[in-house]
Formats: sequence, C-alpha cells, structure tokens
Amino acid sequence: MSAPSPSAPPHRFHAQPVDAPRAHHGEGPVWCPDEGLLRWVDMLAGDVLGLAPADGARPRLHVGEVAAAVRPRHGGGLVAAVERGFALVEPVTGAVRALPELWSDTGVRMNEGGCDPRGRFYCGSMAYDETPGGGALYRLDPDLGVTRVLDGVTISNGLVWTPAGDRAYYVDTPTRRIDCFAITSAGELGQRSTFAEIPAGAGNPDGLCLDAEGGVWVALWDGAAVRRYTPSGEVDTVVEVPVPRPTACTFGGPDLTDLYITTSAVGVDTARWPRAGALFRVRPGARGVPTAGFAG
Repeated sequence: MSAPSPSAPPHRFHAQPVDAPRAHHGEGPVWCPDEGLLRWVDMLAGDVLGLAPADGARPRLHVGEVAAAVRPRHGGGLVAAVERGFALVEPVTGAVRALPELWSDTGVRMNEGGCDPRGRFYCGSMAYDETPGGGALYRLDPDLGVTRVLDGVTISNGLVWTPAGDRAYYVDTPTRRIDCFAITSAGELGQRSTFAEIPAGAGNPDGLCLDAEGGVWVALWDGAAVRRYTPSGEVDTVVEVPVPRPTACTFGGPDLTDLYITTSAVGVDTARWPRAGALFRVRPGARGVPTAGFAG
C-alpha cells in the first residue's frame, strides 16, 4: 500500500461486520491456509470459532474453561492456550489433549499469544483482577516442554514476529506501548525497546499483526479502531470499527488482503452497540504475511 507523506493525515477505512455477533469476548484471529478457514476464540466461553469464506461454514469447538489463543499445527490440528496452560486439539473429532497445568492459582489465566518462525508457541498470562505484574510469558516448544520467558507482565496481549525472525513486537496493555524485542541468534527474546506509544484517549493497545511491508497493525480496546504503524513507528492508516472494543486483527483470505478484526462485548452496552462481539472485515490495501504455526 502507498503511505501518505509524514505531514498528511492517515488513510481511513471503515470495517464492516461479517455476520451477527458470535462471541462475547472475541480474540486472537488467525488465518489457517490449509483449511481455508479463519479461526478465533470466544475466550471466556472456552470456544474456538471458525469462518470459511468460501462456503460460509461456521464451526465452533469447546476446548476448556478458557480459550486464550489458537494456532494451526504443522502436522494438522491446533494448539491452544487454555486457562492455565496449553492443549492440543483435533478439530475434526473435537478431542482435546490438555498438557500439564503451569500454575495452580485460579486467579490467573492465559490471555494471548502466537508462534515464532521456529514453530514455538508463546502465550502470556494475566490476573483476572489485573494485578500489576501478576502475569508472565510462556513458550511451548515442539517437544511440549514449557519455558517461562518473561516475568512482571500485567495484561500480556499482542505478540508477533517478523517473517525473518529478527524482531518481535509485543503489547503489555497497561504500558500503553508497542514494544520491540531484538531476537538473538538462538531465537530468544533479547533487547527490549519502545516501538510506539499509544496516546491517552486513543484506546488501549491489544492484539497485533504485520503486513508485507513491515507495517504493524494494532487493535485499540476502547478506541473503536485499528491503527497501522509504519516500520518507523508513525501512524499512517486508521480503520474505524463501529464498536468500542476491538481486540485483535489478522490478515486472511487466499491472498491475505482481508483484514479481520475481532471485538468484545465485555462491559459494553449492547443495546447501544448491538454488533459488539462480532467479527469485522476490511480491505485496507495492504497484504499480510503468513502466520507461523506450531511445529509440535
């Protein structure tokens, strides 16, 4: 997509609902090319939802008390982050293999995650009452071993790697920042820096995705919008969403030119905002990059 000059106002687009709301707290969309299916979660219902644009199929699969994030597995099936850990899911049969719980505290749950280019699945946690520093970021390796990689997190949210695997963008929502991690030669999270700050009044940063030009797209909870930041950290595109709480975004469709946006009805006056919780879509003139899957 062409970017405006630094002095020009950002491009503006308007997202449209795909169908009636199917989620109370929609989150974590991911395009699964082998299935021709967009998947996302109704997090606090513990369900994985799906939409097949080609034929309109709309599967729904229950995986646990919480379904925090989901990614396709390289050999077929899905990996999911559930309330206190991870699970392997067979969507055809509905079988769910829960892996050992990572903690016993019922006041903490998984919240959001993604895979790195090496096929490792990361997910971060948060306290239900949003206790500062009450969460952490965990990594599930292909051998199903788990490593705790980051502590002191409050609301772990968007996490996405560049296709080259040299950088990762990350959101801990209360910081009001998108941070950037340099990735070491061993694939570990390295030096952390601020990529962009979200100004007060614009909403709170939530889920992230990247486009083929290196742009960073972030959903703004209580901001009724998704913003695109250029690789240099400048806003050049705003997608207006007609509900207050967009949660995450991803590019999907066969050519990765549809931007899908999940939304939440949590704490929303649905009489005023009847589309809260719906899935939205827009074509903003950008192309996405394939989302990494889990190698386990």
